[in-house]
Amino acid sequence: MAKRALISVTDKTNIVEFAKRLESLDYEIISTGNTYRILKENNLNPLRIDEVTGSKEILDGRVKTLHPKIHGGLLYKRDNQNHIDTIKENDIESIDMVVCNLYNFEKCLLDDKSHDELVENIDIGGPSMIRSASKNYKDVLVVTDINDYDEVINKIKDNQIDINYKKKLAAKAFTLTAHYDSIISNYFNDEIEEKYPKYMNLTFEKEDELRYGENPHQKGYLYKENYQKQRVLDFEILWGKKLSFNNINDLMGGLEIAREFCEDNSYDDQVVAVGIKHTNPCGVGIGANSFDAYKKMYEADKTSIFGGIVVINDVIDKDSAKMMNEIFLEIVAAYDFTDEALEILKTKKNLRILKLNDLKNKSRKYDFKYLDGKILAQDKNDKDYEDLKVVTKREPNKQDLEDMKFGMKILKHAKSNAIALVKNGQTLAIGLGQTSRIWALKNALENNTDKDFKDAILISDAYFPFDDCVKLAAEHQIAGVIQPGGSIRDKDSIKACDDNNISMVFTNTRHFKH
Repeated sequence: MAKRALISVTDKTNIVEFAKRLESLDYEIISTGNTYRILKENNLNPLRIDEVTGSKEILDGRVKTLHPKIHGGLLYKRDNQNHIDTIKENDIESIDMVVCNLYNFEKCLLDDKSHDELVENIDIGGPSMIRSASKNYKDVLVVTDINDYDEVINKIKDNQIDINYKKKLAAKAFTLTAHYDSIISNYFNDEIEEKYPKYMNLTFEKEDELRYGENPHQKGYLYKENYQKQRVLDFEILWGKKLSFNNINDLMGGLEIAREFCEDNSYDDQVVAVGIKHTNPCGVGIGANSFDAYKKMYEADKTSIFGGIVVINDVIDKDSAKMMNEIFLEIVAAYDFTDEALEILKTKKNLRILKLNDLKNKSRKYDFKYLDGKILAQDKNDKDYEDLKVVTKREPNKQDLEDMKFGMKILKHAKSNAIALVKNGQTLAIGLGQTSRIWALKNALENNTDKDFKDAILISDAYFPFDDCVKLAAEHQIAGVIQPGGSIRDKDSIKACDDNNISMVFTNTRHFKH
């Protein structure tokens, strides 16, 4: 007796050719709705689903495949006599293959369809058939990926459909339905504003295989969350070889800092240039154009930026490109590039040139850390400060306050303990990832002995447990300090500031990053 394949697909790419090849292999085709119509129009001879079930579609097509003659034909075990007897008693015929992809809920979501349209695009029958076929994978082939059509046909022709291949198709099918349900779950949780539900259903699609992972002996892959409409890492590669795990991770560090300024309307008339090394900022500058901003960023730390990544929220022009080409950079990422700039930058064989999307408002406000079978979840750190409270006799002037706000946007993305020294919209020195706050400050100062820190601003990601940082700042004639406050020894630091004519501002907001 001929085998039977049930075909019901939303994405009809290559389905006519696939069905014709199945018919040539003596498969009888069962089909539904528009899939049935298209197959008939192309001279195939499928059975309508109601010819199999004996029941017409009802509820505007919501119920058509949810029937014992469909799911019984899929789920019965071919080597179980009780199942075989039950099938015969109920006049059910076997279905040996399901070819199905689902209503495009995901596309409707990304296209901003109405809630009612989205609900109508929640597939019920498709996932049910896929799951039935997948559960009974030993006896039923389940084909959910149009890219598998040729391979399935060839394996049938060559009699190479073994148990491992059936299991592979079932795994792909269960992964599809899990992905599909996760997107719907996220949508409904967003509708009811449930940010942290009992079950956190995250789903990602493989986007790229990377050159390697964090180190050459590790494999690396890039996955994308389809639920998010736009991502800051949706860039266009204009020049250069494939990106590595570290390239993308470091790039994200730069994009996060640049986005701080893009999302703040007070910086609309300024350009920010961010230099990144191992996800940490090594230099940041703001200016009237890409050249001014890049020059400030480069001069902030000429040593560390070598082999680093540059992110600029502007168009790169010829002068900026010339200056960039004076050193080795891994990546230059910007909103766009003039033709002259591209011509100059492309003379660097190993440079990657990336064209970015707009960096404003592209983030779901989550932060996750995967920890060996558990996930830490938290809100993204999107607050610079709770309030600004001057706690010293000396008041910061207007430029001091601007530099305090500028530096806080940067330091919140630096590994703790962290200290930054800034002046006139430019980082002068950054001390990162130290186990002692005074060591972070010493690291910043001692690695930048060529800098003049007079009238600079010191930013700290957390409070001062002692007054040692203030006293060291005074030795370098630093004009002001901004820190969260909250230490039991705050009075010591305030007194040290007053004794040395330094302003200090509390933010009531800590910025640890681990």
